[in-house]
Amino acid sequence: MAHSHLIKKLDLEEYISQFEKFLARPKPIAIQGDTNLHYRFIQALSSVEFPYPKPIPVLDDELSRLQKQAILSLEEIFAFVRIVDYFKSLKALTLPHLLHDWIQNIEIPKEIEHISSFFTDEGGINPAKDPELDSINNSIKQNKRAIKEHLTSFLHSNDIKEYLVDTQIHFINDEETLLVRGGFSNVMKASVVARSASGFFYVLPNSLSLLKDKEASLLSQKESIILRYCKDFSGVFFTWWRFLKYINKEFDRFDSYQARVAFARAKDYEFVLPSKNNKVILSEFSHPALENPKPVSLSVEKNILLVTGVNAGGKTMLLKSVLSAVWMSKYLLPFSCNISQTSIGHFHSIEAIIDDPQSVKNDISTFAGRMVEFAKLFKMKNAIVGVDEIELGTDSDEAASLFRILLDSLIERNIVFVVTTHHKRLASLMASHDSVELVAALYDEKRRLPTYTFLQGSIGKSYAFETALRYGIPQIVVEKAKEVHGEDKERLSELIERSTMLELQMRQKIKLLDDKRDKLSRQQQRLSELEESIKQENRDFKNELEKRYNEATLMAKEALRTLESKEGRRLLNNANKMLAQQTPQKPKQKEPLKIGDRVKYRSFRGVIIGLSAQGATLDIDGMKMKVGLSELKVVAGEKKIDPPKPKSTSTVEKNSASVSVKLLGMFGDEAIDTLDRFISNALVHGLNEIQVIHGVGKGILAKLVSEYLSNHPKIARFYRMPGNLGVTIVEL
Repeated sequence: MAHSHLIKKLDLEEYISQFEKFLARPKPIAIQGDTNLHYRFIQALSSVEFPYPKPIPVLDDELSRLQKQAILSLEEIFAFVRIVDYFKSLKALTLPHLLHDWIQNIEIPKEIEHISSFFTDEGGINPAKDPELDSINNSIKQNKRAIKEHLTSFLHSNDIKEYLVDTQIHFINDEETLLVRGGFSNVMKASVVARSASGFFYVLPNSLSLLKDKEASLLSQKESIILRYCKDFSGVFFTWWRFLKYINKEFDRFDSYQARVAFARAKDYEFVLPSKNNKVILSEFSHPALENPKPVSLSVEKNILLVTGVNAGGKTMLLKSVLSAVWMSKYLLPFSCNISQTSIGHFHSIEAIIDDPQSVKNDISTFAGRMVEFAKLFKMKNAIVGVDEIELGTDSDEAASLFRILLDSLIERNIVFVVTTHHKRLASLMASHDSVELVAALYDEKRRLPTYTFLQGSIGKSYAFETALRYGIPQIVVEKAKEVHGEDKERLSELIERSTMLELQMRQKIKLLDDKRDKLSRQQQRLSELEESIKQENRDFKNELEKRYNEATLMAKEALRTLESKEGRRLLNNANKMLAQQTPQKPKQKEPLKIGDRVKYRSFRGVIIGLSAQGATLDIDGMKMKVGLSELKVVAGEKKIDPPKPKSTSTVEKNSASVSVKLLGMFGDEAIDTLDRFISNALVHGLNEIQVIHGVGKGILAKLVSEYLSNHPKIARFYRMPGNLGVTIVEL
């Protein structure tokens, strides 16, 4: 309901109606799950050619009845068969890796495939599978031809010619009838099936009773055989109810992807993945509701985009364009833009305060209604809100002050606003705000027409008098209005615009000078620190040289006094030792690590079972880990040990009741990576509970799993299965 209300406000009803024609069956616009993953699937599907699915009914009610062992009709059974057959056709295609893995992992049970072989492309039972039914169908066709021939003979009979209204065979309630006037009973015996609006009779001649009885008998036999098939097929479907529910859901997911891709191809549209910021940068964007639009290029990088300017110049459509682009990007719907230069942020909520909320039913004024809508915004965060003619419904001067404070308060809640206004005072008040970006709708004064183009960084003039003339108001009336308005007010309006622009330019120049001053100040600080550092190094070096010189001088004097003596040689040796201490020595090289060495990694001890340039693979009490070489220390005094043989690789098990992942025998980082991918897939498939099988052992792998699950944002809770079975239950 909220979607439809916003779609209507943003003029996207026709756009959504066109998109929904590409869906195989109705479904919500939003795709549940990871938006980034859905975007990757859509991009992969966009790169290949694939068959588009034919229309298929919604089967939620059929699944509910099937769970209660109901017998489905042949048409309902065939709808499931068509879904299965469509996925079989996708399996036969060469698809990108991401799509290939998804489609190939949908394993169709042999019993379901067997049922599929019983149907023709039109939904009937394959004649090759049931000759008896085929024979009955042929007999029914022959009998219908006989009935038609019999009725045709009546149409050419001279006896009833004067009673015939026309010479056609009419089907009434699935019965072949003739249209006749009153008195027909004088020339033939027939039963009346219905009456026409003109008072004529649709009749069935009694002479057709034998053929009709035969037709009824054949139809009864056919229905009996069809009922048998329905019972048998429904019984198999009940056995595989969980699979049918799963593939029905997967079809909806694929249908959401293919409809977007087909729609984008048909319209030459682009997909824009929402980014993680709250900026909106549009390049050559065209609102889908406009015919031959002028593309919009605009950036919303501050908290408030204030749009002013000419009446009927496109301010409201600019507001709707920004919100529409955000909404379509949020739900991965394609649109027209320059994709290389377009970037749209992600917003939790999108609101449009556009309509006049005044209503007799709810006894609320225009301004009061606006206040109700603004009050709701104080409960929101991370939203983008469009407000059209913000000063609507109250005194403009009071509104300027009020809305200035309201907007200041709301942007603190990370809300981005796109606001249109004609009010100069509000524009002048807001223009000085650092969080406000100004945009003006431009006007061609020579041609006296709006240009439907926009200029960022300026305040626009409303051109009310020019607009009145353009829409047929007499010249004399407009001239009198100008006199009443007065030249002084016109000059005041221009002065406000000019002073606001000058203030804006001044603030921009001041900000630029402040930035340059800060940059020079930082550079000066770095130079001062560098100068002081160099001076200190020079002082330390000088002191060290003086110290060495004094020590060498003393040793030389002592050596001269004890020349050729044992004491002299001893002192000389000491001097040489001191000199050697001043000379930097090469560090001893460590012995290279080898497979089988016992090493210490943090608080763990293990054995090296693999080496590479990037790191080493350790076995720590049966758990394998990859670590960097610099983090290892050889444990001295322990013998080299043969590396253990690798254990089994990871497996992912799925069944109709639950989904589990085995991490037994994996490296620590390998196990966490496998668990991360598994949880992402489980979230996409809508699972509520999974099992993580990590074993008992020393408890190291279980500890790693618990630490990872504790920090995962999508985990509701987790706990160990009773009995110490080495299994953790995770609720998503």
